[in-house]
Amino acid sequence: MRLSIGTDHAGFAFKEGLKAWLQAQGHAVQDEGTHSLERCDYPDYAKAVAESVLAGRAEKGILICGTGIGMTIAANKVRGIRAALVHDLYTARMSREHNDANILVLPARMIAPEYAQEICKTWFASQYEGQRHQARLDKIAGLEQTQERK
Repeated sequence: MRLSIGTDHAGFAFKEGLKAWLQAQGHAVQDEGTHSLERCDYPDYAKAVAESVLAGRAEKGILICGTGIGMTIAANKVRGIRAALVHDLYTARMSREHNDANILVLPARMIAPEYAQEICKTWFASQYEGQRHQARLDKIAGLEQTQERK
């Protein structure tokens, strides 16, 4: 899978380890940064990963920050993005099956790197179910359209 990954300084070391693991699994990983422990602003990386996914340069995105909350909020401001903050295998599966999430957000300060690998495996293996869930996604897209008109 072609993936775009990004983090702020709080998730830098976590991202580096996850990126190496993803590449070892055969995924092509586009690293949107940050590339150091120097303090930075997470919205910049949320935007970069979201734009990569929307442009088709990546099939899916992964964002990382300390709690995952900031990245999730920032990424979901981008029209067409459905970023899901995931802490466990159940929410990884549900975010794909029910919400068709196209960006996985991981909290570097709250889960172990090894568990993040298991979350990724589950997230990648889960497929959107469509059907009854599509009406809800259409309503979300409608909210985005409403905001654009204002």
